[in-house]
Amino acid sequence: MYNVYFSSENLDTYLKELAKEFRKLNGKAMPAEIILIGGASILANYGFRDMTYDIDAVISASSAMKDAINRVGDKFNLPNGWLNSDFMKTKSFSSKLAQYSNYYKTFSNVLTVRTISAEYLIAMKLMSGRPYKHDLSDVSGILMEHQKRNAPLSFEQIQNAIINLYGSMDEVPNHSLNYLKSALNTENLEQFIIDSKKSEQDAKVKLVHFEEEYTGVLNEGNLHQILNDLSNKQKNLKHDVLSFSRAAQKSFAEKAAELPQHSNKNKNDIEH
Repeated sequence: MYNVYFSSENLDTYLKELAKEFRKLNGKAMPAEIILIGGASILANYGFRDMTYDIDAVISASSAMKDAINRVGDKFNLPNGWLNSDFMKTKSFSSKLAQYSNYYKTFSNVLTVRTISAEYLIAMKLMSGRPYKHDLSDVSGILMEHQKRNAPLSFEQIQNAIINLYGSMDEVPNHSLNYLKSALNTENLEQFIIDSKKSEQDAKVKLVHFEEEYTGVLNEGNLHQILNDLSNKQKNLKHDVLSFSRAAQKSFAEKAAELPQHSNKNKNDIEH
């Protein structure tokens, strides 16, 4: 069981080691490029996320990069796929990412690292929109960081980024766009982020329990509907409990009212 995470403190260390291993295997004649996205890109650009458990990236390199990744993984006891490009199979990927990436650092004169930031990173998070991950709380986290930098992001900027990456707004989930509008309009973004993280954690717990009870049923196609059903079921249960409690209290009060009232004299007789 691996207990490894990547943070803003160790991210550069692993990238530096990767560059060294790649240079040993490949030489310096054919440089490589990596574009960090997701949690790793947030770690490189912002301070509101503490960690991520893998590094998602667009990797442009010779086949030696795969061996270099494995060597660094073995050296530091990192999980398989600690650096991967699996996200390229998801709907948040765009072939235009490189066009809107920013230079980060170069390691060992052979590995150039770039990142996605600001409205383009938000666009990717909105497109993914997973309610059980950090996608939406990351959106509000980025918005807050830019507010603190006196460079707030507008809906129009983010909308343009979505269109630049994906051609239109059509594929962005409605719940993601509704979340964005709420985040942009809230008067207390810090509390909004706290509430978002709690909601994401609650959603994760619900889905884990559902998967344990109904193995193999959950998939990307039905996930949102199942979460909605589970949330509605929980709300209905809470409503039933409150209704029962109120009915019980009312019944108790009615029965108490029916009891004979004792005079003070009788009360004194009883007490003595």
